[in-house]
Amino acid sequence: MPDDVLILIDQQKAKEHPKWGPRNNPDAERNITRLLEAWRARGGPIIHVRHDSTWPDSPFRPGQEGNDFSSPTAPLSGETVIAKRVTSAFIGTDLEARLHKLGKLPLVICGWLLANSVEATVRVGANLGYKIRLPADACWSCDKQDLTGRLWLAEDVHQLTLALLNGEYASVTSVDEILRSMD
Repeated sequence: MPDDVLILIDQQKAKEHPKWGPRNNPDAERNITRLLEAWRARGGPIIHVRHDSTWPDSPFRPGQEGNDFSSPTAPLSGETVIAKRVTSAFIGTDLEARLHKLGKLPLVICGWLLANSVEATVRVGANLGYKIRLPADACWSCDKQDLTGRLWLAEDVHQLTLALLNGEYASVTSVDEILRSMD
């Protein structure tokens, strides 16, 4: 069994909505699936986080198709699902209580959107004392315009976010490195 809890962030159909714009890392979903299959094969703890947006125009709002989980990373019967309404999976949920019941194991956090819900969850988790591994190739980013009007390409957003998180909040790694550590 893996020594870490695998947390998948916002693997829902809404991530495919065109409003997010261009993205990087087209292999992210495949890499997330590789992690998920490895955890399932070993019986490791898995937590799926679903974003239930309260914004009326959000593709993640409950009651529409975007709120549904995407295949092939959808939860199986018996796997834990936590619904969140804000960016961090720790805020307004029972995630921390569930993790304490598991023995406050280290975390592997992956998913979408790196510079949003993944980053918020990693930062709060680290501040709560969790050791976190963040596989860079199992997350992705989208283009983002800053307040000066400059457009930052998805890959630049991705690399800067990883650099900001690495060390103090998480150990940035890869799916291959995580899978090797499970052998």
